Amino acid sequence: MLQTVTLPRPPAPVPRAKPLGLVALLRVLAINPLEAWTDAHFEEPIVSGDLPFGRAVVVSDPAAIRRVLLDNTGNYEKDWMQRRILSAGLADGLLSAEGHQWRVQRRALAPLFSRRSVMTFSSAVVAEAVALVERLDRKSGTVVDVAAEVTLLTLAVLERTIFSDGVGADREEVRLAMQRYFEVASRIDPFDILGLPAAIPRPGRLTVWSTLRFFEKTIDRLIETRRRRLAEVADNVPQDLLTLLLTTSDPQTGAGLSEAEVRANVLTFIAAGHETTANCLTWSLYLLSQSEEWRAHLRAEAERELDRGDPATLTDRLVETRAVIDEANRLYPPISAISRVALGPDVLSGHVVKPGTMVVIAPYVLHRHRALWTQAEAFNPERFLPGARETIDRFAYLPFGAGPRVCIGSAFALQEACVTLALLARHFDFALAAGHKVWPVQKMTLRAEGGMPMVLSRRR
Repeated sequence: MLQTVTLPRPPAPVPRAKPLGLVALLRVLAINPLEAWTDAHFEEPIVSGDLPFGRAVVVSDPAAIRRVLLDNTGNYEKDWMQRRILSAGLADGLLSAEGHQWRVQRRALAPLFSRRSVMTFSSAVVAEAVALVERLDRKSGTVVDVAAEVTLLTLAVLERTIFSDGVGADREEVRLAMQRYFEVASRIDPFDILGLPAAIPRPGRLTVWSTLRFFEKTIDRLIETRRRRLAEVADNVPQDLLTLLLTTSDPQTGAGLSEAEVRANVLTFIAAGHETTANCLTWSLYLLSQSEEWRAHLRAEAERELDRGDPATLTDRLVETRAVIDEANRLYPPISAISRVALGPDVLSGHVVKPGTMVVIAPYVLHRHRALWTQAEAFNPERFLPGARETIDRFAYLPFGAGPRVCIGSAFALQEACVTLALLARHFDFALAAGHKVWPVQKMTLRAEGGMPMVLSRRR
């Protein structure tokens, strides 16, 4: 089918014929980095180039990616650019910590995201997805920003699963604050590209600090309340993310996490725990709105599976729904770029990498690479159906990263996305609002510019 049928081509920037000059590159990186990629990035296994701050290589060869993220991971650490972006509130959390600090945090949080634990979350996920259907039913026939709606859903799921005391503020207030945070914190400042010292203020970063103050106050209230409960009734405190953070200790020293580490991890999981899943659902709903065939597939599967069996096994049984989600994550991956710096010399796909070289692995590019995917820019969930998905190289598809630092919450995110998408596909038809242009923009995560206004029609 892939080779003989013309498939839908969702919106995406057209790769450039040649690299941009410095001034134009700075402008594009500040607005939407997706628009800086060239044809060579989507055709060659490795593309190298010089930036003002040094040498960089973009790697799209699965074997080379495996070497960077798994086989020789000790030679590659997060580069200063990525640390600069993550420094706004996330510097001490699991996402950006390195070495011993990262291992202690990962070990502490792993039990919460084991398969057994994630399966216990299924009832809460179903309940919130049903509540979303009921809320949207009251808006049937009107224009609704589904991006905003599914973001509120993912925040509600967090409150019922890993944040038992809630997220400490009104969900809409948190959603809007997070939107501001991602908008500003992800901007690549020209001063960074030019390699100017961190001591020089970045005017564009001033807005993010006011947003962070809101989160700091909110998170500090959560921590204070939980510490009080632990001191008063330790045996009756939920074993959620906050409890694990406050009670874990370094097995070597016995020291607990610092206040900064606890705060950074709470912010990390509020941010990553809702943003990536909400974006995945947004793109999935858009892609379904463009394919009558796949809407019918998902409706039939939802009718067959949602009302029978254990809710904990739904993700395994919603095979076609999972294929749509996987394809949405291929075309619009939640993590659009991973970067590392080489500590020592190495060879990647025949290319010599010198110490200090920035190594960029861009899932957005990798997932659309013409040497790895047939009709790479087309929407076709058949790639991920049983029999086809087994042929995909593990390091050619990285929606949640790979290696030791693979996303700890990926199974949770997929469960939430599958259940929610199945329920929505069963109950509604979605049509893009007239006149709205869909466009992907890279803002730390890959989101739809201007949201996703759609008209909902309840299926009777």
